[in-house]
Amino acid sequence: AFLSLCPLPSLHTCWCDTQDVGGLEVSTGKVSTLEAINGSTVLLPCTYSSCIGIKNLYFNWHYDDNGTMIKLCEAVIPIEGVEPRVFVYHERVEFVGSSKSNNISILLWNITFEDQGNYLCFARNEKEKFRNHTAIYTLLVVDQIKEVDKSLTVIIVSVLGGVIGLSIIFMVIKGLVVHFLLNDGEKNKECLVSSGNDNTENGHSGAKADNKGTPKA
Repeated sequence: AFLSLCPLPSLHTCWCDTQDVGGLEVSTGKVSTLEAINGSTVLLPCTYSSCIGIKNLYFNWHYDDNGTMIKLCEAVIPIEGVEPRVFVYHERVEFVGSSKSNNISILLWNITFEDQGNYLCFARNEKEKFRNHTAIYTLLVVDQIKEVDKSLTVIIVSVLGGVIGLSIIFMVIKGLVVHFLLNDGEKNKECLVSSGNDNTENGHSGAKADNKGTPKA
């Protein structure tokens, strides 16, 4: 990452990672679009960060009404950790942020289709020679949230279940067949042994009978 020197009011110097936070920056999060149902209450998220801290950080929220910027609220955070006095200019807007967590988010109550559009979170830091930054959050208002089509997932799960079931049945049948074959083999061996014993005994008996029937000379 590229590094730059950040001026401080003291003689010390801090190193800032300009790839991550190159001075003041505001963010609405990883997802900058929200789809919400008409009549619901939504959170418009926004946080700020600065390499060298803040002084008299001014921020506001605007709604872009087809090119006309409507101010929703504004405030100044004197220093870090001091909660701002927020001026709200919209009856359905509520500030829910906190300077302790660098949070300047707002709630928009009971949204309507007219509330759909882009919302701008703006901040300006006096400590950074009035550096400013803006983040945009897009709100989409719908009648109902579209359900994700799960038919493909159901088909895949059904096929996998069928394959697994067939595999189990095949293994059971295979086990039974092997079991019967082994039993038959053992029976055949027993029969062969028994038959051999019978023939041997018969041979000895015949020999004895022949010996007894031979006349003396």
